[in-house]
Amino acid sequence: MKMKLSHYDSDGRVAMVDVSGKAETKRTATAHGFVAMSRSVLKALPDNPKGDPLEIARIAGIQAAKKTSELIPLCHSLPLSHVDVQCKIRRDGITITASASTTAQTGVEMEALTAASVAALTLYDMTKALDKGIEIREIYLVEKTGGKSGVYRRTEVARR
Repeated sequence: MKMKLSHYDSDGRVAMVDVSGKAETKRTATAHGFVAMSRSVLKALPDNPKGDPLEIARIAGIQAAKKTSELIPLCHSLPLSHVDVQCKIRRDGITITASASTTAQTGVEMEALTAASVAALTLYDMTKALDKGIEIREIYLVEKTGGKSGVYRRTEVARR
């Protein structure tokens, strides 16, 4: 079976995918992100004069998921049932887990990935005064459910 990119019409022009013939099903997605930062920056998190960076990143990620179709040109606007973003401190940075769910004709992978990405960008913005060398890494899809393609679970971290 030949693989084909979905966002092109029969003439090879960029096009929004027509999902009108698809059944509405419950769909979920979880994405991962990581923001690498020094221990001194991590230690300073509670003293940030802008507020709690982890909580602000969480809210920014939730807001971003709701705006995904405005940010990514060919994404469908979806009625999100739930979005959650969690930020956990590790000794070498902050792990972000973003999840989204809906009952719709297309999946919520882009919403979960957008939430993780914007949460990571927000963490950078909140801490860049302490260290411009903070790195955003490892934004990827962990899992998705629903739809014709069924369940996907990431089995290994891709390294290039």
